[in-house]
This record gives sequence, C-alpha cells and structure tokens, in this order.
Amino acid sequence: MSSALRNCAIFAAAVLLPLAGGCRQDMADQPKNNPLTPSAFFSDGRGSRTPEENTVERGALAEDELAVPKDSTFFPLPITQALLERGRERYGIFCAPCHGAEGDGNGMIAVRGMKHPPSYQQERLRQAPVGYFFDVITHGFGAMYDYSAQVNAHDRWAIIAYIRALQLSRNAPAGMLSPETLRKLKAGPESAPAEHTPEGGAH
Repeated sequence: MSSALRNCAIFAAAVLLPLAGGCRQDMADQPKNNPLTPSAFFSDGRGSRTPEENTVERGALAEDELAVPKDSTFFPLPITQALLERGRERYGIFCAPCHGAEGDGNGMIAVRGMKHPPSYQQERLRQAPVGYFFDVITHGFGAMYDYSAQVNAHDRWAIIAYIRALQLSRNAPAGMLSPETLRKLKAGPESAPAEHTPEGGAH
C-alpha cells in the first residue's frame, strides 16, 4: 500500500471511529423499570412507586374559581382596563400569529400558507358564549392545539376579554355608546379646515 493510500485510510478511520459512537443504543438499552415491572432496588420489590402525598398530576388541578362550562356566559373576573391590557399583550404573543392583530384570521402564520382560522367577526363567534373561548384555549380545537400549559386561567380570561373588545370594535350595538359618541358618528367626519397659501403661492 502506498503512503498516500495509508494516510487516507488513517484519516478516514480517525473521522469515522468517533462517529460510530453515535450508533450505540445506550438510550434504548439503558437500565430502567417499565411500568408495573418488579424491581430489586426497592424493598417491596415494586418498580412502580406510590406518588407522594398530595401529588397532583400535571394538568389535573383545575382552577375551580375560573373554570366554567363550555356553554357558560358567566365572566368570572371584573373587566378592567388592566385586564384588557393584559389580554392585549397575551393575545399579541399567543393568538395574533394565527388570528391576526385584529382577529380577522389573517395572522402571519396563515399568510405564509397555514390554514386560516375563522374571523372573530363572523356571526357564530360573535354569538359564542365566553365559556366556548375558554374551552378552546384550554383544550384546543381543530388545527389549534391547547394552550393550557402556556396560558394560565387568569390570562385566558384576559385574552377572552380582549377578543370581545375586538368584536365590539366593529359591531358594538348603538345602545352601548354614549350620546356624545352617537352624535359624532351621525355627524360624520369633520371637514378639514381649508388650507390657505400666500397669494400666488403653489399648493
């Protein structure tokens, strides 16, 4: 074998031997107890251990004071400016990428080719009870996975309050508006003052 071939073989071995370590099955073959199998490690011989007292399964502790049925129209928190601001912030983080900043279903993820979610302005969702939105955020719906781990119950209600604000921004009943606001709406946009320029000047 020529020296060139020998050097190539040594180089290939130096590169490939460390990579071969990645083919080991330690993760698959590691010592462990499968569910309900015996174990000599514990004195009672059981591999499955009894949970500590007061252990709560992840996701099993419902925040009862904030959890409502899917068809509930009851809003369990006072709707304040602070709650709406919190909802706007959380909505911008978790909802706007798909639902859009205005709730019209034209978020950036949808624009880039994913399925468009429905607009919050459609009649079905304008009439949906608040419990429906809480249930969807908690458990997911269709292509939307649940956000129960990312968004706590209080923030879910903040988001729902903000969604209602988005809906009312385009469909508020006249009875909810103040007389002054109604007067301005009926008057229409005020005419802009005429722009005066010096005599002979260009517009």
